Amino acid sequence: MTSYEIAVREYADLGEGPTWDAAAGRLIWVDILGCRVHTYDPASGRRTVMATGQHVGAAKPRVDGGLVVNLRDGVALYGPGGDDFRWLHREPVPGRRGNDAAVAPDGSLWAGTMRYDEAPGGGTLTRITGDGTVRTVLDGVAVSNGTGWSPDGRLMYYVDSPTGRIDVFDVGNDGLPARRRPLAHVDRGSPDGLTVDADGCVWVALWDGGEVHRYTPAGTLDRVLRLPVCRPTACAFGGPDLSDLYVTTARAGLEAPHPLSGSLLVVPGAGKGLPGPAFAG
Repeated sequence: MTSYEIAVREYADLGEGPTWDAAAGRLIWVDILGCRVHTYDPASGRRTVMATGQHVGAAKPRVDGGLVVNLRDGVALYGPGGDDFRWLHREPVPGRRGNDAAVAPDGSLWAGTMRYDEAPGGGTLTRITGDGTVRTVLDGVAVSNGTGWSPDGRLMYYVDSPTGRIDVFDVGNDGLPARRRPLAHVDRGSPDGLTVDADGCVWVALWDGGEVHRYTPAGTLDRVLRLPVCRPTACAFGGPDLSDLYVTTARAGLEAPHPLSGSLLVVPGAGKGLPGPAFAG
């Protein structure tokens, strides 16, 4: 078993989307089915919890403070105080919700969707800029999950969980992905959320796999973190030097969940992360 610590003991149904907010020195994460955005300051131990009123797939920091959130019915903004809510892009689709999301190097949000029944082709990956311009980048997706970029921004990594793969794209001068191909096939559980480290390696949480795997840019599995919970959902580096790997977990759908299922875990000194851009909007 990997040496880990309990950052936040919680009973989240579907913990997801850990994101280090460097400006505030805190980790942001969500409980999708609990309709909650959580924050955690590891220096002080301070926590906050904000209700969103509908399922929330992801929450990311904004350049001027506040959050951009990927909700059931679209993408919305909160002000620095958790107020001043407004829709940036509202597109409710019956039976569909927002899922994982990521901020690209240019400050745009890449927001994934999925059907509640996980039907193939029911989800999308959409690029949204700060002025509300929307472009569907991928359609025909089942469960849009982890998205990340190489340190030089020239590669994009992506997970559509039922494929059992991490895919890689080339990124053009327009910031859009092309030439999709497999980076790695996962043989344990399903690939979920991911992060890219300073060496360009891809870390992915394995739903029903109880592990986090690291793959080199060549697609070679070179590190395995074994965790006590069977449903780790996503991972991100945080802390002042971006060396601690935070892992969100889930308890939804488990008849006898581990006592730590739904908690936020951390593996101190796991590696070296990349500074994450805030949403430019």
